[in-house]
Amino acid sequence: MMRIAPVFATLAPLTVVSATVGSTAGSIPGLAAAINDSTQSSSLASSAAAASFTRGLFTHAQLLLAKQTATASRSTSSSSAWSLQKALLSTRGGGDEPATAEGQQQYETLASPAPGSPFHYAFPVHDLDLAKDFYGNVLGCVEGRSSEKWQDYSLHGHQIVAHWVGSDYRCKDYYNPVDGDEVPVPHTGLALTVEQFHDLADRLKQAGIEFIIEPHLRFQGMPGEQWTMFFKDPSGNNLEFKAMTKLENLFAKYNVVDK
Repeated sequence: MMRIAPVFATLAPLTVVSATVGSTAGSIPGLAAAINDSTQSSSLASSAAAASFTRGLFTHAQLLLAKQTATASRSTSSSSAWSLQKALLSTRGGGDEPATAEGQQQYETLASPAPGSPFHYAFPVHDLDLAKDFYGNVLGCVEGRSSEKWQDYSLHGHQIVAHWVGSDYRCKDYYNPVDGDEVPVPHTGLALTVEQFHDLADRLKQAGIEFIIEPHLRFQGMPGEQWTMFFKDPSGNNLEFKAMTKLENLFAKYNVVDK
């Protein structure tokens, strides 16, 4: 019995913490207080059983934090989430910045995905430095992950990836007539708003980009009426950016008679 008494003394703080967690019904402020209470107890810190319990409490708190911060507004609940995060950090010896696992690379997110299902498009380039200048500075795409052989960018929230495939690469063009224009194929791009289209056209002109097909209105008076322009990236990949005058007609189905 003499050996049992110290064990119960060590587990006593655990009982308090457990009761605190239960009484908060999974609330962030209650968990933050419970974590702080558990870490401030010297007897708790010296027990292997207590350490195991604290790790379990820490994991539970992390899950609760992720759940509540996902739905929290910029109000009291948000500040409560931060108070829990600081409590979590204190158990790891962290400061005001989120701790990272040993060996895990730190990162930051500079762009948000487009609503719905963002598309992914990978394309070859002959020079990553030129691609970085074109897609980053000329088109204004935010750079994401990268390596020595590829770079990915956010194109209005869609993921495009430039892959280096060798210095000799240039896109091989084919052509097809569309409303009187010889359209280069393959090509890719976005359907913008009319305002975005003209802003981009001005940006490209100021950067000295040469157009394959100048910005103009095609299919005039038809359901598919749209602004369009074609140009190339430094590796010769063709890009088309368009803007429907009536966005709801983007997928209007009818037969088009080519000129």
